[in-house]
Amino acid sequence: MRFGCVLTTILILAAGSASPVPARQEELPPPHPKQAVLETRLGTIVIELYPQAAPKHVESFLERIDSGFYQGTAFHRAIAWGIIQGGDPLSRDPAASDRYGSGGLNELAREDSPVSHLRGTLSAVLIPGQPDSAGSQFFICVTDQTQLDGQFTAFGRIVEGMQAVEQLSQLPTDDRQALQERVEIDKTYLRDPPPPEVIPFVDTPAQELNGYRAIVRTRLGEFEVEFFAEEAPQHVRQFLRFAQLGLYDGTSFHRIVPGFVIQGGNLADRQPAVPEKYQHLLQPLQAEFNQRLHEAGVLSMARAEDPDSGMDSFFVVLGRQEHLDGNYTAFGRVVRGMETVQAIAGVPLEGESPVEAITMHVEVKKGPPRH
Repeated sequence: MRFGCVLTTILILAAGSASPVPARQEELPPPHPKQAVLETRLGTIVIELYPQAAPKHVESFLERIDSGFYQGTAFHRAIAWGIIQGGDPLSRDPAASDRYGSGGLNELAREDSPVSHLRGTLSAVLIPGQPDSAGSQFFICVTDQTQLDGQFTAFGRIVEGMQAVEQLSQLPTDDRQALQERVEIDKTYLRDPPPPEVIPFVDTPAQELNGYRAIVRTRLGEFEVEFFAEEAPQHVRQFLRFAQLGLYDGTSFHRIVPGFVIQGGNLADRQPAVPEKYQHLLQPLQAEFNQRLHEAGVLSMARAEDPDSGMDSFFVVLGRQEHLDGNYTAFGRVVRGMETVQAIAGVPLEGESPVEAITMHVEVKKGPPRH
């Protein structure tokens, strides 16, 4: 979802929404060898910078980070699921809040950056009608704001800490979108990028995938699952990957239909949200319909109307469901703990939702060969 942008005084306004959307992918310029780190009470924000896109902006920002210029300044403006804004040196003084947004400008000319204003983009604040008025102030896009492309100089992208950005964007504001809670930048520094994390199960052969099991633990007990990797290798691979990375931890069984299924694992509802570094893994799967029957204990992938829309949310079948055969991808079955599955199916409900949340923790382990 995009947000209309209106400029007033020197601040950016955007209409808000309660539902963020993932950023689309783009080809970015090579990043600077150092990453910029902003520490706040809501969490640490790590930024990758693109000197080829906006050399003067990156040079200036790096100097300010390295010198501690931003330490003690506050994020002074926010639009829920739109943008957050900071970097004004006047914001060091809590008594000068009526002037926040007017400092640190008229230092940099606009640079024609190819970086799009997608989720997590760092960009320079301008005075309306003055394209060469950038300076120390910056804003971060909480969701895609591509209507700003070509108007503002985007020069970085958040690589860690979008949860802090999202949380900050939802803090109380007044009718001018000025933040009512003070969130300072406590510390800034430059760091080397961490080595890339090894993503599990990328090239694991299907036969080897069959040697793994998953244990799903809840407050009502646990159950253990084996997999059908020959019939649905990509579904098994993705489930194991999400489980091994801990992405299913904190999700819940959100839909229960007694006699039919228990369903859980929706990563969009995970608390806390999926870390930014794993967002690129959230990709839908092509259907792998097979000859496995949807009978009690079978693990299958939920989806929307599009057969190729399954991704993360799975269900365990409670009894024979012939109408699901060949229409949903069965990729495993419960081999221990069906009593836990039945206990989950028997909790008090409001409609199809449990009255009390049933969160899960999923552990991957090596298991005996499947026959």
